[in-house]
Amino acid sequence: MKKGISAALATTVLVCTAYTSQISAKENTMDLSNKDKAVAVLNSIETGDQQAISYVNPDKYIQHNLAVGDGLAGFGAVLQALPEGSAKVNVKRAFTDGDYVFTHTDYNFFGPKVGFDVFRFEDGLIVEHWDNLAEKVGPNPSNRTQLDGPTEVSDLDKTKENKALVTDFVDTILMKGDFAQLGRFIDDGDADYLQHNTAIADGVTGLGKALDEMAKQGIKMVYTENHIVLGEGNFVLSISEGSLGGEHVSFYDLFRIENNKIVEHWDTIESIPAKNAWKNNNGKFGF
Repeated sequence: MKKGISAALATTVLVCTAYTSQISAKENTMDLSNKDKAVAVLNSIETGDQQAISYVNPDKYIQHNLAVGDGLAGFGAVLQALPEGSAKVNVKRAFTDGDYVFTHTDYNFFGPKVGFDVFRFEDGLIVEHWDNLAEKVGPNPSNRTQLDGPTEVSDLDKTKENKALVTDFVDTILMKGDFAQLGRFIDDGDADYLQHNTAIADGVTGLGKALDEMAKQGIKMVYTENHIVLGEGNFVLSISEGSLGGEHVSFYDLFRIENNKIVEHWDTIESIPAKNAWKNNNGKFGF
């Protein structure tokens, strides 16, 4: 009973804070970018910074994490359920594409996790949120982690063509499986393609070995739909739907592009629960 009352109180505080802070914060946040605001909201999970809640529109906030209830009420309930002092947030990468901000984060959120978050803004406030989380594990066969590697954005003038390259790659290679075309996207030296997937080594050879091993085990990885491609400069995020070993999943794939080729890859794969287990009805995608 006490926990329920506390959760309700936490939700009320969040909503009231969002309303009152928006008025006082409006002038003070004029110089903050949407990227800054998204990072502040994520950091507030650890710090409890109530100012960050003012960057969320309490009237329009739509939640696509299917384990979280809709609106600020759902967000507040999750925060209340966290063991006190357990949450840790370290945003490794953050990018902006139009009204969207997408981030790559090292979490302790009910256990160590790696996550991508996507926020949609309207009039400088967050109105929608998507994410994809994976358990944090040790280094892959090439001794790379799920989060290490470059973070700096470059080649801003190539954002459009880099997004087009990734869109083509997802369609041609991941969805159609036309691996004869792989050389158009990735050079074949191991040092030319750095891999952060937890089970795959660097290079085209590492990818090939992993796919062969999956085939031997009867595990199929199927991409059925690419929902959106977001990018800033040399970093591009693809969000897709499909299945892994027959299980319905969402694929978030982050690529780094250099000289019109994909040179690095990070990802998270998350299972999509049956609809009767959803805590909101907004769906995993809905871009």
